[in-house]
Amino acid sequence: MTQQRQFSIEAPAPSIRKVTFANAPVNLVDADTVAQLSEIVDDLRGNEEVHVVVFDSATPGYFFNHADLAQIPQLLSSVTEDGTPLFIDLAVRLTNAPFVNIAAIRGRTRGGGDELALAFDLRYASREKAIFNQPEVATGLLPGGGGADRLPRLLGRDRALEVILTGQDYDADRAERYGWVTRTLPDAELDDFVNGVAARIAAFDKASIAAAKAQINRATLPPQADLRASWAEFAESVTWPGFQARVPQFGELIAQIGLDEVERDLGNHLGTPIQQA
Repeated sequence: MTQQRQFSIEAPAPSIRKVTFANAPVNLVDADTVAQLSEIVDDLRGNEEVHVVVFDSATPGYFFNHADLAQIPQLLSSVTEDGTPLFIDLAVRLTNAPFVNIAAIRGRTRGGGDELALAFDLRYASREKAIFNQPEVATGLLPGGGGADRLPRLLGRDRALEVILTGQDYDADRAERYGWVTRTLPDAELDDFVNGVAARIAAFDKASIAAAKAQINRATLPPQADLRASWAEFAESVTWPGFQARVPQFGELIAQIGLDEVERDLGNHLGTPIQQA
């Protein structure tokens, strides 16, 4: 069976690409998401013409959302030839890419989707529409895609603990204050600003761009070994009784109030007991 394409690619300028994600209805990250995005990153890395890549979403209310719980076995079994989890390999190749990755974030960005966003170089968020969350602990899991490795380097230890241990939704302004995103802008100004940054950077020499990224990466990024270790701990947490007990509860909650309602206010619903019929 041919998998549905979740990404479209445009070339607004010779040295700029725009990659748009759409996995309706709520942009869950599944095994196909990771596989398709991995192929795209490989192609872009091999294109010497590309200096900047902008990532956005065509699904209203959602950027890259959390992982599809039904797809966790497939996500865990997706590995490269050397045994590296494909999700971790993808994130590392994004951060090490010789081009600049820019996220134009509108809507909910949670869990595995947030961990992909954290692998981008620059994150610009809609002040009115962007929401951030790491829900793993609240679902009985550990964050294993880089959230617990990257967020402390951006937010500091205490704020990273707050984010990960509470499982709350954070609006764009607080995310900016915490250092989660590069900058927030009014929604009406987001596209023009991102396009302007992309055009400015794309006008510079690619060798200088790649070298500057490499220098900053050495000073700021978690070692790949740490990311792999976090993924292994995440894989182990999938077997924990707490997660196994919570999966059917979330199914019941979705049945009661609907997927859209659960996803729109996930941070609050994570702390709400299941209502008995």
